[in-house]
Amino acid sequence: MSLPLSSPGEPRSESLGRGRLGRVPWVTLGLALVASGIYVGTARAGPLDVDAMVRFGAKVGPLITEAGEPWRLLTANLLHRDALHLGLNLLVLLAAGSVLEGTWRRVEYGALLVAAGLSTMTCSLLWAEEVSVGASGMAYGCVGALIVLGRRYRAALSPAGRRMAGEGVLPTVLVFLWMGWTSVGVDNAGHLGGFVAGLLVGLFLVPERLRAGEPPSMGWIRAGSVVVAAVVLAALGVFGRSLWRVERDDVFGVSVAMPGGWRQGADRLGRLAFSNGLPGLGRASFAAEAIQAGEPGDGELQALRFVETALSAEAGLPEGRPEKVRGPEPAWVSGGKAQRVQAELRGPGGVTHLRALFVPHGEFVYQLVFTWPEAFPRYSRVVDRMVAELRLEEPAMLREARARSLLVPGASEPLAELGASLRRWGRPEEAVEPLREAVRLAPSQVGTRVELARALFESGRVEEGCRAAEEALVYGPSETVALEAGVRCELARGDTARALLRLEEARRVDPRDPRLRAAEAALRATLKAGGR
Repeated sequence: MSLPLSSPGEPRSESLGRGRLGRVPWVTLGLALVASGIYVGTARAGPLDVDAMVRFGAKVGPLITEAGEPWRLLTANLLHRDALHLGLNLLVLLAAGSVLEGTWRRVEYGALLVAAGLSTMTCSLLWAEEVSVGASGMAYGCVGALIVLGRRYRAALSPAGRRMAGEGVLPTVLVFLWMGWTSVGVDNAGHLGGFVAGLLVGLFLVPERLRAGEPPSMGWIRAGSVVVAAVVLAALGVFGRSLWRVERDDVFGVSVAMPGGWRQGADRLGRLAFSNGLPGLGRASFAAEAIQAGEPGDGELQALRFVETALSAEAGLPEGRPEKVRGPEPAWVSGGKAQRVQAELRGPGGVTHLRALFVPHGEFVYQLVFTWPEAFPRYSRVVDRMVAELRLEEPAMLREARARSLLVPGASEPLAELGASLRRWGRPEEAVEPLREAVRLAPSQVGTRVELARALFESGRVEEGCRAAEEALVYGPSETVALEAGVRCELARGDTARALLRLEEARRVDPRDPRLRAAEAALRATLKAGGR
C-alpha cells in the first residue's frame, strides 16, 4: 500500500531516505564503530576460538540458563570471529540500517536493533547448541524491516531505497537462509529469528514523516513496547531452555536430575557421563560408575583409591592438575551414608572444582563425580541440586530377575537368581525368602545355600546364617564356596582365629585360588595387629 506524503497542489515532500530523513545515520555508524572496536580488542588477545568466545561474552546456552548470564543474549551480537565475518555483517547493516534510521525515529530504529539482537540469540539458544557470535541477526532484522517498509510505503521511498527494498530482496534473503541452512557452522536459527523480528517490527512502525504533529513521547512509547516485547519473549525462551529433565540409566540404577541442555558423552571418570557440551572454558560434567567390590561395598576404601589414582599428580586429568584434595569425609546421598572427596583442578582455563561421592550399595559402590568451573560460581548450585535429587533405583538386572521368578513359579533357579540379585544390590532382607524357597525346591544346590547364608549374615541374623553355612558344608564338604561360608560365619561371630583355620582348610582344597590367598593374608594381618 502506498500513501501520499503531501496534499494535492502542494510541493511534494522529500522522499523517505533523502533530505532531512537522509541525515547522518549516527546510530548505525555508532554500532559499526562499537563492533569494530570490540573486534580489534578481541583480536589482540589472539584468535577467537571457542574458549575466547566464552570469555568475551558469546551466546553460550549453559552459561545463560545455568550460570545466570542472560546478558550474553546482547553481547554476543557485538562479537565476530574474523575480519570477513565483521565486514559482511557491517556492510548489510550500513546499507539497510541507514535507510531505516533515516525513515523512522532513531529511538524506534534502536528498538529494532535491540529486538532483532535479542530474537537472534534467543532463537539460537532454543534451537542451536553451538556457541554463537555476530551481528548477522541484526542485519537480517534490518533487511526484514526494509522489506515491509518497501511493501507498505514503496512510493514514498527514494530510488535507492526502492532498489534495496525491491521485488528481488525477499527471494534473495530466502536463498541466503537456505544456503545457510545447508551449510556447516552457520547459526540459521539465529538468522531466522532476527529476520522474523525485523518483519514484525516493520509492521508495527510507521515512517516519521507520516506522523506529523505527533508528540515525540509516542516514539519512545512505541520503542519501549518493542523492547519490552522482545525482552519478554527472550525471558520465556530462557525459561523454557532452563527446564530440567530426569535422566535414568537402567544398567546402573541411577536416576539424576540435570539441566535440559546437558548431553551424554564419554568421560574417563565414569561409563555413564553427561556434560553441558562445552569443550573447555565453562565445562561442567557428571560421571557415574558402579564398581563391583565382591563384598559389601566399602565407600571409604573406594574413595581412598580414587584419591590415590584419579587425583594423583600423574593422573593427567583434562581439567588440570589436582590441588587442595580434601576427604574422604562422611556425606549423605539418596537417603544413605556415603563418602565425599573434593578437589580443585588447575588447568590453562583456570580452576575447576571436583566433587566425588562414593555410595555403597550391596556389593557395589557408586562413584559419582561432578566437575564445574570456578569462573562461573552459580554452577555450584546446579551441582547441589543434582546431588540432592539423585536417586539410586532398582537396576534392570534386578527387575528382570523379578520377572523371571514370576514367569516360572515353583522353579528354584529363577528364585535363586532373584535372591542373589537382591543381596548383591544391597537388599539382603528381601533376598532371604526367595533363597529359602529356592533351597526348599532344590536342597542339593550348594551355591544357593551359600547365598542364603550370606543374605542372613548381611541382614544381621548371624546364628541363622551360620546354620545355613553348616548345611552348605553337609551338601558340599569339599566345595570352596561352602568352606568360605564357614569362614564368614566365624568372622560374623567375631572369631578371627577360628576363621583363619577354616580359611586354611579352604586353601588346602583350592591352593591356587587368588581370592583365598588374599583373604588369608588379610586375616593374618588382622591377627598380627591384635585381633582375636
